Amino acid sequence: MAAPSKKKPSAPSTQKNLYISEIKQDVVVLKDGTLRAVLEVSSINFALKSEDEQQAIIQGYVGFLNVLDFELQIVIQSRKLDIRNYLTSLEAMAKQQTNELLRMQTLEYRQYIEELVTLSEIMEKRFLVVVPYSPFSKKRKNWFSRAQEVLLPARIIKLADAKFAKYLKELDRRVSIAAGGLTSIGLQVTQLDTQHLIELYYQLYNPTRGSNRQMPPLNKLKVESV
Repeated sequence: MAAPSKKKPSAPSTQKNLYISEIKQDVVVLKDGTLRAVLEVSSINFALKSEDEQQAIIQGYVGFLNVLDFELQIVIQSRKLDIRNYLTSLEAMAKQQTNELLRMQTLEYRQYIEELVTLSEIMEKRFLVVVPYSPFSKKRKNWFSRAQEVLLPARIIKLADAKFAKYLKELDRRVSIAAGGLTSIGLQVTQLDTQHLIELYYQLYNPTRGSNRQMPPLNKLKVESV
C-alpha cells in the first residue's frame, strides 16, 4: 500500500512580510498601528525664476519648515518614461486618417517618438510627500530591535474604528498644514486616494511591470486577510 504523499508546505505570502496592514479611507495603515497619508506634489523650474521669485520661494519654504511640528518624508520617484498608451493612440489615429499623406506623417511621427524615448532613456519624475502619524511615544531602539524589524515580519496591531477615527483626525490636520505650506510656494498638491495608493505601492513592489498598469476597481480586488 502506497504511503500517502506529504503535502508540501506553502511558501509564506509576500503580504505577510510587508509593513502595510491595510489601505482604507485614503490612508495607509501600517502593522505597528501608525498611519501614513501620501501627497503628490508638482515641481517648479527654479532656475527659470527671477532672483526675486527665487528668494520668495526660498523664504516661503523656510517658513513652511518652521511651521511643521511633525516629521515629513520626501520621496522622488524616477523611472523610465512609459509612452505605450500614447503610441497606441497615435497608431489608432493613423488608421482613422482618410488622407494618405497625413496617415504616413502620423506613422512617421510615432516612429520618431518611439526611437527618441528608447535611445535617450527619458525619465519621468514623481514627487511625493509622506505625512505620518504615530500615536505612540518614540523610544530609542537598540541595534537588536532594529534588526528584528528588518528580518522578521512586522507584528500586526489592529485598530478599532474609534481609535482609527481619532488618529485620522490628527493625520488630516497634519495633511492640511503640509498641503497649505506647499501650496503657498506655488506647488500643486493632491492627496492620493485609496485606489491611487494601491497603484503606487503595487508599482513600488513590481517595478518591472510598467508604471501605467491599471489596477482593477477596489470592489474587485482580492486581498489575502492577515
